[in-house]
Amino acid sequence: MTTFEFRTVPHIVSEPGASKRLAALAGPVLKGADRVFIVTDKGVRGAGLLEDAAGGLEDAGIAVEIYDGVVADPPERVVLEAAEKAKAFGAEAVIGFGGGSPMDTAKLVALLAGGDQALSEMYGVGNATGPRLPLILIPTTAGTGSEVTPIAVVTTGETTKMGVSSPPLYADMAVLDADLTLGLPRHVTAATGIDAMVHAIESITSKVKRNPVSEALALAALARLHGAIERACADGGDREARSDMLTGALLAGQAFANAPVGAVHALAYPIGGIFHVPHGLSNSLVLPHVLRFNLDVAGADYARIAGHLGLPAKAAALIEECERIAEAVGIERRLTEVGINHNDLPRMAEDAMLQTRLLMNNPCDVTQDDALKIYTAAL
Repeated sequence: MTTFEFRTVPHIVSEPGASKRLAALAGPVLKGADRVFIVTDKGVRGAGLLEDAAGGLEDAGIAVEIYDGVVADPPERVVLEAAEKAKAFGAEAVIGFGGGSPMDTAKLVALLAGGDQALSEMYGVGNATGPRLPLILIPTTAGTGSEVTPIAVVTTGETTKMGVSSPPLYADMAVLDADLTLGLPRHVTAATGIDAMVHAIESITSKVKRNPVSEALALAALARLHGAIERACADGGDREARSDMLTGALLAGQAFANAPVGAVHALAYPIGGIFHVPHGLSNSLVLPHVLRFNLDVAGADYARIAGHLGLPAKAAALIEECERIAEAVGIERRLTEVGINHNDLPRMAEDAMLQTRLLMNNPCDVTQDDALKIYTAAL
């Protein structure tokens, strides 16, 4: 008998144009709050994606303060600055609007502005305790699944990242609006979509907490994402493909929130932290090489995934398909293409070993020498 727990966001809305009705949709979450703090980045704000949502809230008599200082792989100083601004504004609720970095930041802002716990005390698994302010998350990319995870990743040093993973980080509501992702650049679409596929694949093979619910969600996510990535890259205005990608990313997020990811993510973090490569691309660069490393233990799972996607039910078919998709959508496939050379690999392997909360979930153990060999294969 399998024993497990499963948690997720209690209220999910998926509707093209939903952000235009945010004031009405958010009512049950805001519970009369009339000062809302929106966390985003300058790209999202500059593209005008926030206008309808923020304008609708203001038309409903709600005071809105927008913080757009989030950057990719947000450092602690950005999180703390946003939290201080939220407190100074007198925020009664927080909305994260954007990709993974704004949503991760918004989660921590809701905690920091809603309670007294220091950020330094939150790092790790189960250490963030709350309380927090009401929280709504609205993704503008289809990849991270952050809108339905209890995880936030912060850059804590010059290059290192640390995660906060705890139930209080689950939002009260996630809103999927495919219209917000129309026209997203091809490269971003590709990298974030493959990131979502990685979430699903690693969740299925998660050593510690894999369970029937997370596996079902991960398989459903892969069925949505497989094919939709290429369709969305070929036609940025394909609303159905965009919707499939958003739904797939959410399903994968629900899966890995409960059965966490492993070595692909652990080895991707140094690529992003040291070389500032976007997270989804970092995952894609090491994905096939980690899958090959895991074959002896996870080969049967990979074969099952391949069959589920209509491929030959062989582990090699899944790996080849991941490589084919990366080539088809035109993203970088080798570490050298993002400025990494063999002299960088020992430091990366050393940094990857710091990601113990991720490595513990990998189907087989990864040593520093193993990490170095995987990076070498990806070079």
